[in-house]
Amino acid sequence: MFTSLNTTNVDLREANYKIVATNVSGTSEAGYLFGFTLPNGPLTNTLALFRVSGSGLLYQEALSDLWKNYESANGSVAGKRLALVNVRYDTDALNALFLYTSAKVNIRADVVEFE
Repeated sequence: MFTSLNTTNVDLREANYKIVATNVSGTSEAGYLFGFTLPNGPLTNTLALFRVSGSGLLYQEALSDLWKNYESANGSVAGKRLALVNVRYDTDALNALFLYTSAKVNIRADVVEFE
């Protein structure tokens, strides 16, 4: 089971930030033999015997992909005070008669930079 229930509060009441990117996304996918995947909101549950693609660290890889996509469009994040806001998780699954299953996670967020 892949669970993402971490919460960080970002106080945006003061004008000490600027929105530097919107709708930045990252995706990760893993495929398995002899199993079943059930996507349920921010959760993805997979029960299978063999992983044949991906590392299985779907949320970590999707978040890394999000930052890679941000950096390719906006430059390095090193030395910047950035935070993700309005984070959304989408999950998807493909099930083929218990022979093959795949789980996919997409993370989409806006990026703010604090001054």
